[in-house]
Amino acid sequence: MRPKTDTNSHSIQERLKSIREKIDATDDDLLDILNRRAEFCLEVGKIKSTSKDSVFKPFREKEVLERLSANNPGILPEDHLLSIYREILSSSRRLQRPQEVAYLGPEGTFSFFAGIEYLGHSTDFKPCNNLIDVFQAVAVKDAELGIIPLENSLQGSVGQSLDMFLKYNVYIQAEIFCKISHSLLSLEDSLSSITTVYSHPQPLAQCSEWLRRHLPESMVVPMESTAAAARKVVGKKNCAAIGHVKLGEMLNLNIISRHIEDFTDNWTRFLIIGATRSQEGSHDKTSLLFTLPDKSGALVEVLTILAKKGINMKKLESRPLRSEKWKYVFFADVECDLSRNEYSELKKNLGENCHSLRILGSYPAGPYLSDV
Repeated sequence: MRPKTDTNSHSIQERLKSIREKIDATDDDLLDILNRRAEFCLEVGKIKSTSKDSVFKPFREKEVLERLSANNPGILPEDHLLSIYREILSSSRRLQRPQEVAYLGPEGTFSFFAGIEYLGHSTDFKPCNNLIDVFQAVAVKDAELGIIPLENSLQGSVGQSLDMFLKYNVYIQAEIFCKISHSLLSLEDSLSSITTVYSHPQPLAQCSEWLRRHLPESMVVPMESTAAAARKVVGKKNCAAIGHVKLGEMLNLNIISRHIEDFTDNWTRFLIIGATRSQEGSHDKTSLLFTLPDKSGALVEVLTILAKKGINMKKLESRPLRSEKWKYVFFADVECDLSRNEYSELKKNLGENCHSLRILGSYPAGPYLSDV
């Protein structure tokens, strides 16, 4: 007579075998379905190739994800579903036509991880040395899209990004809100060994209180990016970098401490830019740049035009107009699609009351991604 434990073990193994066979059969079904979907995507690519239409359709992709999320009847968590489908959409775009996306490099910056999270691993990412190079690559069509940081919930706007919209003729295609969390990365195993900390100025500012508490004697050295900072400490003793936790995995660095930002509710808004306006879909937001005549109440007149139409302004910021001293340009986000015909008269009125007016793009309201 076999021991009871052996019988139970045999029963468990049989059940596992049966379930695994069902999983394999389901995987085969999924493989057939994914290949059928890929065939449809290739057909879409052939149609778009005749019109040179963009393969990146942020409104359509948002529509797909929202429909699937609303129709999800099972136990698969929503964030898992969306993560899986972002990769499916990434593959679909690649099948239609390879896309090169410029970002502030090197590989491993927060811009890079934001792009991976939103556009997926099937995208070709092109690192650039600075934000100017990102804008230029898109403007001259060396890259089809670009990823730029626009503003942080704690540190405010990235002034250089706003300034580049004045210099380069590019348009906003989409936006992403990414939760930012910083880690301390090093070859060392403990804080007591760290004498120098490298990072981009913004993460250094966002972790300043933590640094004062835990590494008060350490020298802080600004770098051009978090990824460059992490590469700086590879092979160096007594040094650490502040950056994305996945940088540690990428460069085989120890993660001495996680979540070292002073405020946990830390978000960065990234924009996807392209050389042409996004045409498809009913968009949620519009961004614009304008300058005003030098007269009393000029800004009030612009705000009144929007208010009379019931249009909510989400952001308004002024920047020095570098070509003329003591002159300013305004960057604004409004909650409406100014590309629609019903706003033609409103845009005409805005133009008449502004010294200059440029629509930077109408686009869907972006998702909040917490894994970046």
